[in-house]
Amino acid sequence: MSGIRDLLGEAISHPMLVLGSILVLLLTYPLTTALYNLFLHPLHRFPGPLLYAASPYPWAIRHALGTSAFHTERLHARYGPVVRIGPNHLSFTSPAAWRDAYNALPPRPGNKAHGHWSWPEMPKSKTFTSATDDQETSILQAEYYEHGRLRRALAPGFADAALKRWTGPGGTLKVHVDLLVEKLKGKCRGDEGSQGGEGTVLDMEKWYGWTMFDIGGELVWGRTFGCLDKEEYHPWVDFLMGTLKAAAAMVSIIYLGGRGLVRILFNTVGQKSIETLRKMTEEILTYRLGMEEGRVDLFEGLLKHRDEWNLSFEKLSTSGLVMTMGGSETLASSLSGTTYLLLENPSTWKKLAEEVRTAFTNADDITVKATAQLPYLTAVINEGFRMYPPVVADLVRVVPPEGKEIAGHFIAGGALVEVQPWSANHSADNWVDPWTFNPDRFLVSEEEARAAGNIFEASQIFSYGPRNCLGRNLAYAEMRLILARLVFEFDMELQDDSHDWIMQQKTYPLWDRLPLNVHIKPVMRN
Repeated sequence: MSGIRDLLGEAISHPMLVLGSILVLLLTYPLTTALYNLFLHPLHRFPGPLLYAASPYPWAIRHALGTSAFHTERLHARYGPVVRIGPNHLSFTSPAAWRDAYNALPPRPGNKAHGHWSWPEMPKSKTFTSATDDQETSILQAEYYEHGRLRRALAPGFADAALKRWTGPGGTLKVHVDLLVEKLKGKCRGDEGSQGGEGTVLDMEKWYGWTMFDIGGELVWGRTFGCLDKEEYHPWVDFLMGTLKAAAAMVSIIYLGGRGLVRILFNTVGQKSIETLRKMTEEILTYRLGMEEGRVDLFEGLLKHRDEWNLSFEKLSTSGLVMTMGGSETLASSLSGTTYLLLENPSTWKKLAEEVRTAFTNADDITVKATAQLPYLTAVINEGFRMYPPVVADLVRVVPPEGKEIAGHFIAGGALVEVQPWSANHSADNWVDPWTFNPDRFLVSEEEARAAGNIFEASQIFSYGPRNCLGRNLAYAEMRLILARLVFEFDMELQDDSHDWIMQQKTYPLWDRLPLNVHIKPVMRN
């Protein structure tokens, strides 16, 4: 023992020796980790770039920069339908992966499998859903049974009866679409007395965003945000949209094992922002809580069970925030993207205009029910969803400890897996000419499409399984009503500075949308 003490004492007395030893350790650990990841890790047999297989840093850096989804698509084009994008992280494009990774069949009384999951749910990765361990959960993070309970409570707000109320005469959707058209015509008129025959250039991305957040505010919080009236975002909305890049950076830090660092950032430099958001949300939620009981909106289902389920003010705030962003920001993206794609491909705009303007002679006839009968309009929306999915990635699940087969591949327990909509929707394995905007591909049956090389089930922009989006029918209603009305009322032309609009953007993983400059002028009718 004295010999060891003497040796340590001698080593400590030579600072360069100590420093050298530390450097060796610092270099050896990442090197041995990289070698393990490349040759011994359970995912080592899956294809992908060596750098991504060896280290989590390449993916994390691209994610923070908003370019990971585009890069992953290029990797799939090179390596095939399954790619290793991190040491413990796989991306799939096969339609079967949607079912295998996102579906779930719990035990039910009477089943032979009662007491055991017939098809266990793979949990969401907390790396992508929770910045801190003590973060208040919403329906997005809730475990399976809690999620089901919250979903059932919210379901009446998305039912047909509620939809008819919002889309009928005097309903929220109709009122805001009328206001949007009125404001756009006012911009075209410009000076008092002008008929607006020459039209004007407007950033339609902003107008769609203002419209959707006004509708979302009314349906969730019982109040419009006044974006259309003021022609600017409400401070609460503006604040939320400004957090997307920071949230992506937080995910990247946690992905690298830095959850402790994120906690420190939250409690120091982020504290002011968190407090600002909390105060603004508190004011909005307090207003909603003061409204009469039994109101028909998206939030009433939770409020009805507030005391019974002990739903805290913070949980209600978080849930309302999630519903607002999920129903407003995503559809603002879809409307912007679909408009861009139509105008970038003028023949599709012409075909849609012919369908809409033939079907209707009066704006009051344009209803959700009537627009649902327009096949090309629905095809345009589906193709827009495919080419410009509102959420491009980060739907990450964790494989259970026993492992699981996904799209024909056995995946070891603990691995992160996902289907990235951007990659799946642009894969030549799933679509003929995947980079071509061709709504006609959605005018045939699923069987005919598959025979032609288009696999509809590859595009799941509302996600898949028991956690798929509750607002699917509402989203289609809003998209149909707004697009049909604008196509009926206006001629539009894309401006030169908005060509290649999609590929100039970044994703976090929601789109960081750029201005969509469009020349619009009212359609002149007798």
